[in-house]
Amino acid sequence: MNVLLVAPQPFYQERGTPIAVRLLAETLCEFGHRVDLLVYHEGEAVEAANLRLVRAARPPGVRRVPIGISASKLACDAMLIWRMLAMLRRNRYHVIHAVEEAIFPAVVVSRYARARLVYDMDSSLADQLTDKWRWLRALRAPLVGLERSAVRRAAVTVAVCEDLAAKVRPWVGEDRVIVLPDVPFGEASDGAPVEALRELAGARDGVLALYVGNLERYQGIDLLLDALARLPHGSPVRTAVIGGAAADVARYRGIAEQKGLADRVRFLGPRPLARLGAYLAQADVLVSPRTLGRNTPMKIYSYMQSGKAILATDIRTHTQALDSTCAYLAAPSAAAFAGALQRLGEDAGLRERLGRAAHARAERDYSLGSYRRKLRSLYERLAEPA
Repeated sequence: MNVLLVAPQPFYQERGTPIAVRLLAETLCEFGHRVDLLVYHEGEAVEAANLRLVRAARPPGVRRVPIGISASKLACDAMLIWRMLAMLRRNRYHVIHAVEEAIFPAVVVSRYARARLVYDMDSSLADQLTDKWRWLRALRAPLVGLERSAVRRAAVTVAVCEDLAAKVRPWVGEDRVIVLPDVPFGEASDGAPVEALRELAGARDGVLALYVGNLERYQGIDLLLDALARLPHGSPVRTAVIGGAAADVARYRGIAEQKGLADRVRFLGPRPLARLGAYLAQADVLVSPRTLGRNTPMKIYSYMQSGKAILATDIRTHTQALDSTCAYLAAPSAAAFAGALQRLGEDAGLRERLGRAAHARAERDYSLGSYRRKLRSLYERLAEPA
């Protein structure tokens, strides 16, 4: 089939949604579908058989698009819509696969394009908007109504986690909603040597805790630093942090120094995704101190696959994939997280048990094979007469 995949993201970048979009596009191409992938102006080129990468124009005054909702992102969305209309005038598509907010213009044009519509729901846009801007909470009901209308117009909604699926099933029923979780990434290696994290973090003879991901406030890095400050003086735990924009890395290095934590935590900045597995393998504990959100962070699946002990905050964004049998779940407070870090630092047997259980669950529930089977089944359904 001819598929128009619309992803309102900088592409390609090694973070969250762009990683998921790349896997989706490449898997559809492997199945034999012809995919036109429409994305923002920003990002690295990606090539694959049956894939054509199309970029929307850059809005005046916009160069880099930050993570999350912003004026720059809305301007890029306008350019994306304009390019989508041009593509639909020139090409015949069997499926329009719309990611996140791209669903709203896709709802309007899909009927005239006579294409089946797939809503790739990585988050609830109503929740995102009202969480970011409190003044929008008065408009929550119409925002949810807009989201409900999009779900009802789509042939299928693909939810990235069970909580999103549970939200939309009452609107359309069981058959028009599938859950397609993210999968572990970073298992391959580019062959390049990686740093010895223990030496960088000063944990040569101690316990190494590792965080991987961006440094946006919802990720809980402030909570992590407050927890590290509460550890007893003789604690064996040392921490390395991989990821984050340069400005965020510099800011958190400064905060760590102000708190007297320069010997306990190292902010290393971003590293190539292909080396992630090699970094995870060096750690004793993998941490996710996230404080906000409802969707499971993509890194959690890689954490699980690694077979290392996981320490995460006990909030729904984590407990959709984790429970106390395969992770140490701590309340989202500095005191609770510090206590959990100290306990894991002292108990190697507990770390080993949790790591084995997490790996087994990743193999069972979040493998690439399971992802491919679900996606193939979805597109076989879409190929049938409406």
